[in-house]
Amino acid sequence: MVSKKVRTEVRRKKHLRLRNRFAGTAERPRLSVFRSNNHMYAQIIDDTVGKTLVAASTLEKDVKAEIEKTNNVDAAAYLGKVIAKKAMDKGIKTVVFDRGGFIYQGKIKALADAAREEGLEF
Repeated sequence: MVSKKVRTEVRRKKHLRLRNRFAGTAERPRLSVFRSNNHMYAQIIDDTVGKTLVAASTLEKDVKAEIEKTNNVDAAAYLGKVIAKKAMDKGIKTVVFDRGGFIYQGKIKALADAAREEGLEF
């Protein structure tokens, strides 16, 4: 009998495989995305020193005030705009996109497209 694997374990292993292929540097940091059942989180990380340069999430008061729900496609798009604006203010123009093992569709794609529209290159 074949046992079904837990979805979060599959995603976690997929994320570890993805992380072996790329890392954020000072010139081109990593835009890491995580989504839970209730919220979304985005960070721009310099992996050479292990430091988060910019972070945004749907838990922040100013972000939460602008969106109706915290974990839908509209919230993801707004979060993409917020993280891109914060990155541009810090002088970050190009990043490596880390989808966190999630499939590139729906919320993850909306966040990436919104960040690209605001001027981030990846």
